Amino acid sequence: MSRRRLVALVAPVVAAAMVLTACGGGSSDGQKLKGADQQQQGLSDINAVDVAKLKDGGEFKWPIDNMPDNWNYNEVDGTVADGARMINAMFPLMFTQNADASLKLNKDYLDSADLTSKDPEVVTYKINPKAKWSDGTPITWEDFQAQATALSGKDKAYQVSSTTGYEDIDKVEKGASPQEVKVTFKKKFAEWTSLFSPLYPKSLNATADEFNKGWVDKPKVTAGAFKIGTIDLTGKLVTIERDPSWWGDKAKLDKITFRVIERKALADSLANGAIDWYDIGSSVDNYTRAKQMQDISIRQAVTPDYTHMTFNGAPTSVLADPKLRLAVMQGLDTATIAKALLGQITPDPKTLGNHIFLIGAKEYKDNSSVAKFDAAAANKALDDLGWKKEGDFRKKDGKDLKLRYIITAGNNISQQISQLSQTQLKAIGVNLDIVTVPAADFWKSYVNVGNFDITGFRWLSNSWPISSGKSIYYLDKDNVAQNYGRVGNDTINGLFDKANAELDDSKRAEIANQLDTEIWKAGHQLPIYQAPGAVAVRKTIANFGAVGYANNPYDYTKIGFTS
Repeated sequence: MSRRRLVALVAPVVAAAMVLTACGGGSSDGQKLKGADQQQQGLSDINAVDVAKLKDGGEFKWPIDNMPDNWNYNEVDGTVADGARMINAMFPLMFTQNADASLKLNKDYLDSADLTSKDPEVVTYKINPKAKWSDGTPITWEDFQAQATALSGKDKAYQVSSTTGYEDIDKVEKGASPQEVKVTFKKKFAEWTSLFSPLYPKSLNATADEFNKGWVDKPKVTAGAFKIGTIDLTGKLVTIERDPSWWGDKAKLDKITFRVIERKALADSLANGAIDWYDIGSSVDNYTRAKQMQDISIRQAVTPDYTHMTFNGAPTSVLADPKLRLAVMQGLDTATIAKALLGQITPDPKTLGNHIFLIGAKEYKDNSSVAKFDAAAANKALDDLGWKKEGDFRKKDGKDLKLRYIITAGNNISQQISQLSQTQLKAIGVNLDIVTVPAADFWKSYVNVGNFDITGFRWLSNSWPISSGKSIYYLDKDNVAQNYGRVGNDTINGLFDKANAELDDSKRAEIANQLDTEIWKAGHQLPIYQAPGAVAVRKTIANFGAVGYANNPYDYTKIGFTS
């Protein structure tokens, strides 16, 4: 499973563990994936084929971990990556990402989007006059206005996953026509290209009740190359099909079927034709099985996707003290975990030392020194905090230092990471209790409500790493957003505000690295490793696979079969 940062943020994926040109079909020769590839941004490996040469029609079978909890991506329960992948095929995104993390104006929805004033900051959008909702209603400035209002954070009844950027908007006005939108900011927001993606109709944002609950069961209207075909809660599948009213390039596929498949069943499902691809992630078993399949290619490119541990720092949590969180982090050897998980897939896997920028980005710096693995330092810190060893484990004031690590059933990678962590923490006297829960309950009953001490999943990053990180690391007592561990402070908040208001790219990156250093000091979460970016894909599938950053969205209209 994965989570996605909002406002084109990241998306969470429950841990299974960031330009150049598209490459041909991936390697399936049984060799380890090249370590250099893990560090080089900008590549994709998608079996690129001219759309005109592809077969017209067909069904693409796509495995998912979970059904969407809400079809409103902007609602706090709606940000799971699997849901976002369906939503992105059916709803407007103002900009799309290339494999190298650069951005491209989405001409299906916009004729232009320009920064027309810097002081005050004003962005003017001109909507493609062909753009309309599936009920025939044109997409207009009113849809932008309604979404900006709902996500502004002013009305706390709206359970929003992020207010980033929208809270800085002063007003949204009609321009020369209903298809021209003038957005004026009261406070500068550098990564404005992240906003209004996905865009929803004004009807969804009209009331808090509609925003929070109106789209739980299904999307009521769409505006994309695909539309909803069927939603089968019993069979745990969603089918999207070509929308004949779509005004853009016609999709090659007739339909895409998203079906819940347990991770341990992915390889068998691919082998027997039940699915057409899967994300290898850090699963050695799924990597090995894919190599053995004659009609399957392994495609690989650096991905904006990393595995981490989130720590619960809420006032009532065992880990409320940041010094205690840091001591626990110092007892965790992420290099050993990365090697154990990835060593058979890619040599010398690198640990991640930054919460904002990923390895391969020019802005990346390793700021993790305060939390580096050091068992001796961890033991001393725990002693100084009053947690004294009594037998194998530590106690303080008669209370055991026992932490609950929440993982999902059937997730072998999470199980491996938690078990390695359990052994490492026992060496410093910390009792780690691994609690396995149903995948369907993981977010809504545990992560979203802070019902954990430690948990793990994958964050999917994007082309807006600073603004997208705000909902994860900014601490707002009135809106948890994606800060599931309730960790933060005024210094972090202030640096986020400063970075997001800085229009100069190099200065903004410098501030962001200062910010990352403070996130480490707060003991917020512990990044482990970036995924190798390997996927197993049927050889007859073109324009799909290891897409690099170009997953927001995938180019659904170009995916197709060569035969």
